[in-house]
Amino acid sequence: MPRKIATADVVELPRLLEFLRARSQGLLITSRADGRPQASPVTYGVDEAGRIVVSTYPQRAKVRNLRRANDASLVALSSDFDGPWVQVDGTAEVIDVPDSVEPLVDYFRAVAGEHPDWAEYRQAMVEQNKSLVRLTPRRWGPIATGGFPPELAD
Repeated sequence: MPRKIATADVVELPRLLEFLRARSQGLLITSRADGRPQASPVTYGVDEAGRIVVSTYPQRAKVRNLRRANDASLVALSSDFDGPWVQVDGTAEVIDVPDSVEPLVDYFRAVAGEHPDWAEYRQAMVEQNKSLVRLTPRRWGPIATGGFPPELAD
């Protein structure tokens, strides 16, 4: 059986955003108070401005961490574990109710499409006191897949 060759495709921002928009699962990595990483599995979307958006609650560790230090990374994963992935580093902001409601509408559209009742959705976001994390990409690694180095793939 032939061995799969690892890939690492360097891309510009438009191709990165296309890759991210085709997925919605990832790990958001923030920094704990002691500097150690905090990884949170998330569902994410990409808004019209090209920012990665994550719906969350103000009590979550990722939010507490981002209020203290706004640098964050997202590892965007494929649904297939062996599929392509990318790490995106950037600056994050946390938006709380009431300012989070309209950005949460954009988040929902990016992840799931149209909601059958936007008024009901907006009210639920207020009642649940939802927050939104927006990560502006500043740098990113190649879109990569695992496998063997070419010299070992015969």
